[in-house]
Amino acid sequence: MLRGVGGRQFVLTRTVCQFKLTDVEDAVPSELAATDPAVGFRAVLGLRRLAERVESRQVALAREQGWSWQQIGDALGVTRQSVHTKHGKLS
Repeated sequence: MLRGVGGRQFVLTRTVCQFKLTDVEDAVPSELAATDPAVGFRAVLGLRRLAERVESRQVALAREQGWSWQQIGDALGVTRQSVHTKHGKLS
């Protein structure tokens, strides 16, 4: 659940970047249609790794711009404690 996101999501992912991220979904269907679970699991792993890198980068940018842990947690739909636990050591 994304609470309190409002316009902040587009601050985290600028419109141009958001379109590029959305286009990633169009590149995945061949892996999703594969009948070999190993191919599908490799796709899942790759997407998780990509999501983690994007999230880490956006959290770092938000912190550099003065966002509170509460604001970041709200944008990600998690508590401030969980986002701080996950990313606090990087800031």
